[in-house]
Amino acid sequence: MLLGEIVFWVSVALITYAYVGYPLALSVVSLLRTRRVEKADVSPSVTFIITAYNEEKRIAEKLENTLKLVYPRSKLEILVASDCSSDKTDEIVKSYGDRGAQLVRAPVRKGKEAAQKLAVEVAKGEILVFSDVATILAEHAVSNIVKNFHDPTVGCVSSVDRFVDQDGRVSGEGAYVRYEMFLRSLETRVNSLVGLSGSFFAARREVCKGAWSDDLQSDFNTVINSMRMGLRGVADPDSIGYYKNIADERKEYDRKVRTVLRGISVFMRSLALVNPLRHSVFAWQLLSHKLCRWLVPFAMMTAFVSNALLALSSRWYAMLFLIQILFYSVALGGIFWKPLLRLPICKLFSYFLLVNVSIFQAWIRYWSGERLIVWEPSKR
Repeated sequence: MLLGEIVFWVSVALITYAYVGYPLALSVVSLLRTRRVEKADVSPSVTFIITAYNEEKRIAEKLENTLKLVYPRSKLEILVASDCSSDKTDEIVKSYGDRGAQLVRAPVRKGKEAAQKLAVEVAKGEILVFSDVATILAEHAVSNIVKNFHDPTVGCVSSVDRFVDQDGRVSGEGAYVRYEMFLRSLETRVNSLVGLSGSFFAARREVCKGAWSDDLQSDFNTVINSMRMGLRGVADPDSIGYYKNIADERKEYDRKVRTVLRGISVFMRSLALVNPLRHSVFAWQLLSHKLCRWLVPFAMMTAFVSNALLALSSRWYAMLFLIQILFYSVALGGIFWKPLLRLPICKLFSYFLLVNVSIFQAWIRYWSGERLIVWEPSKR
């Protein structure tokens, strides 16, 4: 009985800390410790890197959007890193050569980060800006994001994600996206981000060159590289990346699995940064934001099993078990009967369950020895 109670309450505590306790702790710490970002209107040389694989249907729109960016043309280099595209992507990019776009083609398809590395190696800009083909930027996006690099402590900068509907209109963000953006603002205030928005982020050239890994998730690993150099990552609320949500739910689920699987790979190769004696605050952030979040599926399972056993001999635990049954019933109901998703609470429960199932699947694939390198861009 005592062991079961310990297992149950430790599991509940981990789940609560990962999603509620950590943000609350950051809020408290921010009252005592605040690291401001010293911005200024600066215009360093910039290399804008677009990563593409078989994007013949969208690359022209992305290049047109990029060419409309308000930034000194003499200081803006545009590179398209093609991951050995087999369609007309490369031909379309070459047709923009007289307007400033340059093609960097990988001779063999090795994945997103490998293609980005080829572009990083030839980039001339002081600041490297990375953007996906599916992400549309406002005309001042680059000038806004580089303002953060006036602060010498900043090594990389993340944008803010915004959804647009199929007609291109800005739509309301889901609770999860709002939660993540809020968490990033707190992390920036206290110390550093733990991860960047892969669809649109920027970094100093020295953070990327010589340290870029062609087999590790770039938006996570760039923060890691910054911390190793004594710099930090920050979120910029004025730098916004607009993108369409993935309409196909199965593809969205697969994307979540891939993201976590690649994140685990970065984490496991960066364990030195979990040393609290050398990286006190960041070690805490890394464990809290990443590892604790990735352990929640296991905590959910142990909480369910231990609660079921405790319910056999306690009305109190029987009531708690009924609450769990209700949660899973509502969540599964939303997954298998879509009309229920019109209810906000049902949508939230279903999303939370699916996120944690995807994390569990990512762990299974990681333990089986799978490592994702080659990518397939999400079709939005």
